[in-house]
Amino acid sequence: MLLSRRRRVRAVAVDPATGEVISPWPFVGLVMVVSSFFLYAASGLLAPVWAVVLLLLTWLVMFALCFVWWRPYPKRVVALGVLSFVWWFVAVVTGGVLLDW
Repeated sequence: MLLSRRRRVRAVAVDPATGEVISPWPFVGLVMVVSSFFLYAASGLLAPVWAVVLLLLTWLVMFALCFVWWRPYPKRVVALGVLSFVWWFVAVVTGGVLLDW
C-alpha cells in the first residue's frame, strides 16, 4: 500500500536557464568522434603523410560539424560519430588496396 503512492521521477536533465530538456545524443556522438581521433592520428603507421593530413582534415571537419549540429540535430551527431569510424576504415582500406600503402 505504501509503495503504490510513491511518486515516479523521470531521469531527464533539464537546463536550469531555459527549462528545456537536454538530449544525451550529442554527447554520445561527440564521444564517438573524439574517440575516432586516435585512429586518424595513428594512420601514420599505415598511410603516407599526405593521406594522414587529409584524414586529419576530414576528422577536423567532422569535429566542427558536431558543434554545428549540437542543438538543432542531436541525433545527426551520433550518425556523424558512426560515420567517422566508417570513413576511416574505408579510406585506409581503399588506400591500401588501390594505392598499395
